[in-house]
Amino acid sequence: MKTFILAPLAFILMVTTDKCKNKNENSVYKGKLEVKGMCMNYTIKLLEGNIDASKLVAEWKDEVTGKTHNNVFALGSVCNFPTTINEGDEFSFTIDTTYVSNCAVCLAYYPKPAKSIAIKVVNK
Repeated sequence: MKTFILAPLAFILMVTTDKCKNKNENSVYKGKLEVKGMCMNYTIKLLEGNIDASKLVAEWKDEVTGKTHNNVFALGSVCNFPTTINEGDEFSFTIDTTYVSNCAVCLAYYPKPAKSIAIKVVNK
């Protein structure tokens, strides 16, 4: 009898948890390209939206310019980031959980935050 009652409850919990997960993956955020470093070493600031704080760097200092940036992350999806977005530009994006890196990127160093997120720029 307990199994008969618990099985439907477990199913409902799985479905609602999955819907919440998909909702977060489809959320649209607003960001700003803070640093357009060479070789796609880009730093993005979260302007609007709620991304898990553990995925962001609360305070990061660019060792080249000495400027401090808050709530930032490194671009994790270098193959599909639009070349038309320049430093200082604001844009809308979603988190891209299916991103696969399949392009060649130079390996020159430019400092960037230790945490990166793969994103997809969207028109809003």
